[in-house]
Amino acid sequence: MTLPEHPLSKLGFLTIGLFDEDDPATGHENTLRMIELGERLGFDSAWLRDRHLQYGISSPVAVLAAATQRTSRIELGTAVIPLGLENPFRLAEDLATVDVLSGGRLNPGVSVGPPTHYDHIKEHLYPDSWDAEDFGRTRVSRLLHNLRGEPVSTFSGQEGIETYSERIQPHSPGLADRLWYGAAGLASAEWAGEQGLNLLTSSVVRAEEDDDFARVQRSHILRFRERHPLGERARVSQGLVVIPTDSASPAQRRKYEEYAQSRHARTTAPQGPGRLLFAPDLVGTSERIARTLTEHAGFQQVDEVVFPLPFTFEYEDYEQILTDIATRLGPLLGWAPTGPGAGG
Repeated sequence: MTLPEHPLSKLGFLTIGLFDEDDPATGHENTLRMIELGERLGFDSAWLRDRHLQYGISSPVAVLAAATQRTSRIELGTAVIPLGLENPFRLAEDLATVDVLSGGRLNPGVSVGPPTHYDHIKEHLYPDSWDAEDFGRTRVSRLLHNLRGEPVSTFSGQEGIETYSERIQPHSPGLADRLWYGAAGLASAEWAGEQGLNLLTSSVVRAEEDDDFARVQRSHILRFRERHPLGERARVSQGLVVIPTDSASPAQRRKYEEYAQSRHARTTAPQGPGRLLFAPDLVGTSERIARTLTEHAGFQQVDEVVFPLPFTFEYEDYEQILTDIATRLGPLLGWAPTGPGAGG
């Protein structure tokens, strides 16, 4: 097949980092191994997704701190941190610390809204203020304020032998420009553009103006760029589940096809009162997946992707999938690996 008209410039992957409750260390170690593998294969970025009160990574920033010491080039992201569970002051300190440790490789992705199952956790999460918390976009604005190094204290200077700053420390210049916003709806995409954020689009959108996933995603991207100060140069990343089978064993192919089939029903129509549309998982040879992507109205608007890995597979499956993405699918989409030893 011929290369797409707009070659892919950045290739990333996303994992939720599953673990056994009785052995959490192994799952976290496997996540770090996957990030190291991604760097060796030349991926541009590796991203972690939050999973609170589940058996997946609950503290991606802490895991990425470890990843900074085991990698040297690959960018490290979160997709996404739900700010309803976070204090923007403390989160800014953690993000800036990890960015400094990484040498400026952190890409924080965030979202807003009430935490999942809020009624069940509110008295432990915010025991004194659960009924007064603001879960709207002001939390993003506060985080941006902090990451930009704007004042958060009216006191600075010497107090005894200690020195105090009026802004979050450490300050990491440029980190605020690498903040991403996860948007599933049109209004959120517009707001992200107006704020000058980067846009994360995923395999889930709200069917507000159309029932076709690709057309809805395309409309979000176009409206985001219309509102963004950088216009067409504003960064957007797309994330669909792709599972190339080029080097997979017959047993792996069966597993992958059964996984996609088990999730297919939710892709046929908008789901629930929020009218959520889910994109189908793409399983098959890299050439088949590449052809499907180049015909996708949403993919046609981007030159960056963050492919989510399936949730419930084994490390060996992820190794095969990542290797096929980097060595077969990526090049078909016009992407070239970067860094020493990339692709091997």
